[in-house]
Amino acid sequence: MTESSFALFAHPEFAAHEKIAFFHDHASGLKAIIAIHDTTLGPALGGCRMWSYATEEEALRDVLRLSKGMTYKAAITGLPLGGGKSVIIGDARKDKTPEMMRAMGRAVDSLGGRYIIAEDVGTTVDDLSQMATQTKHAVGIGHGEHEGDPSPVTAYGVYVGLKAAVKTRLGRDTLRDVHVAVQGLGNVGYNLCKLLHKDGAKLSVTDVQTERVDTAVRDLGAAAVGLNDIYDVECDVFAPCALGAIVNPDTIARLKAPIIAGAANNQLAKAQDGETLRQKNILYAPDYVINAGGLISVHYEHQARLKGLPLDRVEMMTHVDRIAGTVEAIFAKAAKDGISTARASDLLAEEKLGQHKGQSRAA
Repeated sequence: MTESSFALFAHPEFAAHEKIAFFHDHASGLKAIIAIHDTTLGPALGGCRMWSYATEEEALRDVLRLSKGMTYKAAITGLPLGGGKSVIIGDARKDKTPEMMRAMGRAVDSLGGRYIIAEDVGTTVDDLSQMATQTKHAVGIGHGEHEGDPSPVTAYGVYVGLKAAVKTRLGRDTLRDVHVAVQGLGNVGYNLCKLLHKDGAKLSVTDVQTERVDTAVRDLGAAAVGLNDIYDVECDVFAPCALGAIVNPDTIARLKAPIIAGAANNQLAKAQDGETLRQKNILYAPDYVINAGGLISVHYEHQARLKGLPLDRVEMMTHVDRIAGTVEAIFAKAAKDGISTARASDLLAEEKLGQHKGQSRAA
């Protein structure tokens, strides 16, 4: 790590994290960071991202931000989980090996269950299966019907939250002819597009992998848009489904959508960007709320496995459907208090964390 990385407690993204662990396995080439933010509500659960970070400082920043977001996501979604995240530094298409994934499993196991690992950008169900040979603290492995890849459930949660935003901002109960500009056609983004297409929405799409765009154009009737042109599309909803920090002063000035509702984590580059959106009358559906379907999915899978029972998919999807009500409550609080939806969401999550801490002290 660089010298600046070791100034951890003064790091701008450090938020009273309980544990930051750095791992290096020489034999496999693994270089990883695991961040546990808060375990007030339960063990930290969060995905493992493998990415070609430009610097180790960038990797540290990402894992700190993402792990905090997982704490808030679990709290506001009503799950008995804490927030954690892990990152592997490397190109998932070139550097990844089964040996590296098994080494990551051993790293997770060394934390004794305080962190439960799941899939994220750059990792797959097969990767989690390799990790699971070394630790029982892995979810999204695909043992049993309807288990494994959480992407379809994540996409469904975003779809539910997006519909709630459209109802609130546009007063429309259906998505027919609603124009959605989708940035990123990975597993979540493309599954979201399929749901939107089924409802009759109009789609504009972009992705770094042009073959994904071609598929959406061919199969879903989407319009292809350039990577940098997606912000300029005149549409009803801008749906960021790639990486974070893409809602910033530069892009906000270009957006022509009254709603932002997408799957990407940490969409706001800085906290004050949420207030800028409020002032511009752009309704933002907080990312960690509407993309919580994947976390809900792997939580129910994990609980079923621990109890030796089949996954109760009906109960799981009922929980995901409640995302709509949570989003509406956030919108209502933001309007009532004259604050951004991002701030309203954080306050509701912190209230739930505070209530639990108060109950623990009373006990």
